[in-house]
Amino acid sequence: MDVAAPALQIVKSEKTRSLWGDAWQDLRRNKIFIISAVLILLLLTITFFPGWFTSANPTYGDLSKHYLQKPQLGKVFSAEWLGYDQQGRSVYARLIYGARASIAVGFGTTLLVTIAGGLVGMIAGYFGGLVDSILSRLVDVVFGIPFLLGTMVFLNSFTERTTWVVIGALGFFGWTQLARVMRGAVITTKQSDYVQAAKALGASTPRILFRHILPNTLAPVIVVATISLGVYIGSEATLSFLGLGLNGVSWGNDISDGGNQIRVAQWIMLYPSIMLTLTVLAFIMLGEAVRNALDPKTR
Repeated sequence: MDVAAPALQIVKSEKTRSLWGDAWQDLRRNKIFIISAVLILLLLTITFFPGWFTSANPTYGDLSKHYLQKPQLGKVFSAEWLGYDQQGRSVYARLIYGARASIAVGFGTTLLVTIAGGLVGMIAGYFGGLVDSILSRLVDVVFGIPFLLGTMVFLNSFTERTTWVVIGALGFFGWTQLARVMRGAVITTKQSDYVQAAKALGASTPRILFRHILPNTLAPVIVVATISLGVYIGSEATLSFLGLGLNGVSWGNDISDGGNQIRVAQWIMLYPSIMLTLTVLAFIMLGEAVRNALDPKTR
């Protein structure tokens, strides 16, 4: 009598995915993330390579030929495609080159507030006690100043408002929210077993902060920074609309100029408004998608 040999069960060892691996798997299936990422990629391409999209000069105006000339929608990507403004400048060319100012301010401000707010929040949350009390009160004082009002007062003292000046103004009044988020994440993370073990083994404070705590507190910071990036782009356009933003080609400046001609030339204000709305919406949608992917409660 033959005895059947037991069937061998081959167990495939699945590689354990990290939080970031799981998040990436969710994002790849998220249509909102894909749409927003494509829009942002297009905006970045326009920002770095505006010459690929138009050869027209955004600051050159010819009143004798192009004063409030209507859009020629059949001439796609040409200088007259979206019409001309009251100074004879191509609206399409200004739309393309205006992306550079908005994106530069948005990314620059986000980088500044992430570094400043992240450091303040990490130090306050880790050390606690008197250090936490002093830094928390500092955050409360700056947070109590209305964001746009404080930025307007700050920028009003400058006659030449360059990109760096606008970034500095927005960053000075915008770092508090991220500091609060980082502080809360650090307070939770520092109670973890691996942090306590690192302390017991004699690891230095900088090593604990940047090797053990920082990588495990990046998720909420990335979410807030991504959403805030769109907010800063909108804030720059608002300041430029009020005459306190960038001195140069900007969507906010064009929207402001178009408001004076809205009865006879609506296209001057319409197209930069659409671009601004799509840009802000793209970054906010991206931040929402990332937040849902990184939030364990949604799994």
